[in-house]
Amino acid sequence: MKKDRVHAALFGLAVGDALGVPVEFKDRDYLKRFPVTDMQEYGTHGQPKGTWSDDSSLTFCLAESLCKKYDINDMAKKFVEWRNEEIWTPHGKVFDIGISTNQAIHSIATGTKPMLAGGDSEMDNGNGSLMRILPLIFYIKDLKIEKRFDIIKDVSSITHAHIRSILACFIYLEYALNLLKGKTKWVAYKEMQIEVNYFLNNNPICSQNEMDKFHKILENQVGIYELQALYKYEENDINSGGYVLDSLEASLWCILTSEKYEETVLKAVNLGSDTDTTAAIAGGLAGLLYGYDAIPGNWINVLSRREDVTELCDQLSNKYRI
Repeated sequence: MKKDRVHAALFGLAVGDALGVPVEFKDRDYLKRFPVTDMQEYGTHGQPKGTWSDDSSLTFCLAESLCKKYDINDMAKKFVEWRNEEIWTPHGKVFDIGISTNQAIHSIATGTKPMLAGGDSEMDNGNGSLMRILPLIFYIKDLKIEKRFDIIKDVSSITHAHIRSILACFIYLEYALNLLKGKTKWVAYKEMQIEVNYFLNNNPICSQNEMDKFHKILENQVGIYELQALYKYEENDINSGGYVLDSLEASLWCILTSEKYEETVLKAVNLGSDTDTTAAIAGGLAGLLYGYDAIPGNWINVLSRREDVTELCDQLSNKYRI
């Protein structure tokens, strides 16, 4: 049965996540010898086949909150309920959580306002807000870019408030929005570059030094040097750890160098290291690009809480008329 873009995005993300969970922290050399080609079980976290991680859990928490209305306090409350009461877990237990995310949620649970909870130092640039931000596109899709940025900044800042994490989320969602509008991956990417560069150059959001850190993605010129486009990089030049900039580059690289959903997420997993998150981030984009029907049915069928995820997607789709 053909599903809409909400189902494509959220299932695309969760399936990528579940493919990566069993081999999280495995390095690239190991995965060259033993590549992931299908859903696996047990492995790193000892979980059954089709189990998704905190990436999908927090994505679903955000989506569920948006089904009611846009409310930062409610989003934060859902995150606390996930960590403390284990809502939106695949099997009733939290088995993985990032350091910065854990610290922020603990701060919220002990009385800190959500907008002040996220770490804002340079060391607080893990991929914990990028991995969960995708459902926000359905709320911001018809807003002007200035308003989109402000909302993305606030939602990222619940757990990750440094401008680098915010910019990563902004770039990711701007590209996702273009895919949501039905543009090809290349047109969507080029238009994202133009829109983001224009916005950053005309708004005092961050320093030039901070903008330059995204040069591989935005094809900025640094000094006198023309920089190589992201899709032209070799795999050895792509990092896939938990640093937010690496995760964004890796996921976009997988999209740009692949031709279908399955190829995209398997390429992301087999980059190694933070396998579940890279594949979740790339998988959400690939779902938007190729559609729900492009996700292998046997992967969807083994996904934990598939019926609950479908119901959540139905609610979000009805709320925002996607």
